[in-house]
Amino acid sequence: MQPLHSPVVVSPKYSVAAALVAVALWSIAPLLAELARTVAPLQLTALTLLAGALATLPLSRKVPLSHCPRRWQAGIWLGVPLLIVGAVSSYFIGMRWAPAAEAALITYTWPVLFVLLSQWYRTGRLTLASVSGALIAFMGAALLLVPQALGSGVGGAASGYALALLAACCWALYSWTGQAAPVSLTPLLPRLLLIACAMTFAASMLLEGSTALPQQEALLAGIALGLGPYGIAMVAWDRALRFGHASLVGSLAYGVPILAALLLVMAGVSVLDWRLPSAALLVVVGCLKAGR
Repeated sequence: MQPLHSPVVVSPKYSVAAALVAVALWSIAPLLAELARTVAPLQLTALTLLAGALATLPLSRKVPLSHCPRRWQAGIWLGVPLLIVGAVSSYFIGMRWAPAAEAALITYTWPVLFVLLSQWYRTGRLTLASVSGALIAFMGAALLLVPQALGSGVGGAASGYALALLAACCWALYSWTGQAAPVSLTPLLPRLLLIACAMTFAASMLLEGSTALPQQEALLAGIALGLGPYGIAMVAWDRALRFGHASLVGSLAYGVPILAALLLVMAGVSVLDWRLPSAALLVVVGCLKAGR
């Protein structure tokens, strides 16, 4: 099964630059989520998605979808908002139920799934280089989690880890949809984010029942999450997927867990030890391997 459009590399430098912008912004998401910890997770998701919609509003324009197959129209207007809601809300809830650094680490292993899914969709097979590179990079990310699992065990944090993995799956599917869709998602992103925001707000009213305005620091952190990691970063990532090679662009995102962990260490949320540079080395080797 082939994509409905041909993934042509327009400018390798442009796609790499756009991907690096997304990676840098995604790296600050765990720290911002920690600053907004006092806000109920679904309410924080709705606030974040609303800010993201406003941030991407200047890019909105009419896109002719009438020529697209009905399955793609349904996938874009319903499937994509559901993936966004699943990715963001699962991530925020997972960070509440499990240690923030580890939950963020599991979520940001989604590029492994995306590279494999993208290659399978385009070619119907997986190359040894992609599989081995993905495994190496995933081992580097998992290295930060193993000591806790072997020591005290995951215990009650298992649900948080499971939600973090669900968020990773949602992000991988979202990225694949952005690559395989017959039209670019960028002009549609403000409306897609608004639809996702409405879904999350309804769920928040039903399950959390809180409409109080968050405190100033948490409110600003939620807005920053929407403007950066879930606004500008999503646009940059869509551009990178459209104009770049999926394997190369996807492999760049392997650096997100390391950058995010460094920021959490600098903020005092996590503790620096030998595992971080070791994991960084494995991630870099995996990126180079998968990028081939």
